[in-house]
Amino acid sequence: MLLNLTDILSNEGKVEDFTITYSPAFYKKAGGQFKVLENGPISLKLSNTGKGKLELTGEGKLLLQARCDRCLTRVDIPISISFDEQISEECIQNPTEDADEFSYLDGYSLDTDILIGNEILINWPVKILCKEDCKGICPKCGRDLNQGDCGCDTFEPDPRMAVLKDIFIANKEV
Repeated sequence: MLLNLTDILSNEGKVEDFTITYSPAFYKKAGGQFKVLENGPISLKLSNTGKGKLELTGEGKLLLQARCDRCLTRVDIPISISFDEQISEECIQNPTEDADEFSYLDGYSLDTDILIGNEILINWPVKILCKEDCKGICPKCGRDLNQGDCGCDTFEPDPRMAVLKDIFIANKEV
C-alpha cells in the first residue's frame, strides 16, 4: 500500500492514523519464502513534527510460517512489529544520502509493504525451532527423531584416534 506524504508534510502539526495490513501472501528473504498466516492489523501514525519533519510510528503483530531448523516441521512464528522513524524532507528530496535506511520511500510516497518487510527482517529469529529440545533428523536415514529412535548405528569413531586404529590393524596377529 502506498501512502502519499505530501499533505502531511505541508501542514505543520498534522497527524494522521492508519490501520494497514501486510498485503503479500509470502515474505521473501535470502533464506526462502515464508507464508504469511496473519497479516495485521498494523497501526500506523504519521505526525508532522515541524517544518519538513515527519515522525512515523507504528506497531502490530504478524504470524508467519517457516520450517524448524533441525527437523523441518512447520512452525508458526509470531513477529511483533514496532517502529519509530524520523524522516526529514531532505531525505525525501535527496534519496542518495540514506537510500538503504529509507528504502520504503519513493519520492513523497511511503510503501508500507517494504516498511513492514524491513521490520520483519529485523525481528526475524536467529534459529527457528519447533521446541527447545528438538532432536532433529537422523543424518543417515532422515527420520524425525522427535517421533522416536530410528535404530541407525550412530557410532562415529573419534578421527584423532584413527592413527592408533591403523597401528593396531597393522600389528594384528592372525
